[in-house]
Amino acid sequence: MTGSEATASRVTALDQARLLLAQAKDRKSAQKSLLKAAAEAPSVARVQQALDTAGVDRELPTHPAVGELLAGASLRGGSVYSVRGSAALVMALMAGPSAEGAWCGVVGVPSFGAEAARGLGVDLERLVLVPDPGPEWLSVVAALVDALTVVVVRPPGEVTPGEASRLAARLRTRGAMLIAYGSWPGSEARFEIESNTWTGLGDGEGLLTARRATVAVTGRRAAVRARHELWLPAPDGTIRSTGTSEARPEEWADQIGAVG
Repeated sequence: MTGSEATASRVTALDQARLLLAQAKDRKSAQKSLLKAAAEAPSVARVQQALDTAGVDRELPTHPAVGELLAGASLRGGSVYSVRGSAALVMALMAGPSAEGAWCGVVGVPSFGAEAARGLGVDLERLVLVPDPGPEWLSVVAALVDALTVVVVRPPGEVTPGEASRLAARLRTRGAMLIAYGSWPGSEARFEIESNTWTGLGDGEGLLTARRATVAVTGRRAAVRARHELWLPAPDGTIRSTGTSEARPEEWADQIGAVG
């Protein structure tokens, strides 16, 4: 196969996203083309299935450990949450909605551990992976937001307020939730690992079995409102609170209601 033929036959992430949108606009006329697209790009067919299960509920199912970080509040559709320092915490945010039937997508994270995500409750049958979206990653994310309930993205660079604002409008329309690796302008809440301690190693031997982490939670328009101690993961592989926290639940709950 020549270089030009390889280029022509390659289905890019943005091609798949554009195909999804065209199919969603006219379901009946898209049935035959969808079957053809499924053979060429299986992820498109998986995203198409998600259109029938995506919802616009404002409150999303929330993993118990994440609920504790939010002082009892639920994750909110139409919002952005950002996470620094922990892939496990990203998976925990995904796990609540996924376990209740939501479709999830992960964009720009080639190292995403699908098996680890499954162990934390993410349903791999309703998971769409786009490891390398290319330079038009934001268009890919926007297309997936139209179909999925939860979209995880690792931006390749700094996200401008204008880009964040345009995507925020799309999130609110669909009731979808975005989880960003790293910073994101205007995020509803930011989770950052301030420190962590691994256990399981003896004197030069043994295996790492558990990680105890201090998670700082920052809400929009405010300074840090809470710090919690979490097992990420616990010795049994779960994510849960260690029972230690420095939080002000009343202020956090008021803030969640204020930002809408």
